[in-house]
Amino acid sequence: MKASHAAFLRHFGGSTILFRQVISELFRPPLYFKLVVEQLYQVGVMSLPLVMVTAGSTGMVMALQFGLGLEKFGGKLYVPKIVSISILREMGPVFTCLMLAARVGAGMASEIGSMVVTQQIDAIRALGTSPIKKIVIPRVLACIIGIPILSVVANFIGIGGALLVCVNDLGVDPVFFVQKVLTTLYLPDFLSGFMKTPVFAGVIAVTACYFGLTVKGGTKGVGNATTMAVVVSSISILVGDYFLTKFYWVIEQWL
Repeated sequence: MKASHAAFLRHFGGSTILFRQVISELFRPPLYFKLVVEQLYQVGVMSLPLVMVTAGSTGMVMALQFGLGLEKFGGKLYVPKIVSISILREMGPVFTCLMLAARVGAGMASEIGSMVVTQQIDAIRALGTSPIKKIVIPRVLACIIGIPILSVVANFIGIGGALLVCVNDLGVDPVFFVQKVLTTLYLPDFLSGFMKTPVFAGVIAVTACYFGLTVKGGTKGVGNATTMAVVVSSISILVGDYFLTKFYWVIEQWL
């Protein structure tokens, strides 16, 4: 138990120090813009099919489950409201970030870990270049830019999947569905989910880079670091989601 606590504190402290280094070097030239674009392509474009399938399936399953459950009580017409607000506030952003924690986080951790094992990071330092600026910052910026955009796409795809199920399986009129969605959703609903994604994106990128940079033990260490990056970032997203939801709820009440 004590060993697990020490490991948690070590990982948390190391990730915090890495994040502070990213902030301190972010505004110092040079900025490797080409590397940011390359990582943005890997994070955004290459993850788009995964996000679309996940979001569409989530919206369809939610609509079917709520529809079958509420139909017993004559509440089938409330499905568009419940599903749309659930996707916009929670399911779209959180599920998107969880899937990207697995795909993007694992990829970054294994890639950087392989660079550490093959001493490429040491070569970068020997050339007088900061690994933080050339390796970590492009990945952090790519995640912070790309993942919020993917979450917006996931929201539309999820609601579209719910529309298909409501029309084909539940017999809901499509015009009625769209009307209920438009009259239910407001800007705070969108922002309460969207504003979580930059935080989750930073967690995914910094955690993956930290475990990649601290790889030990050769190729076996790369596998362990990849697993830890996915597990820690996923748990951080789930735990952080509660606190962010409560934080934004307090702000909404205050405003």
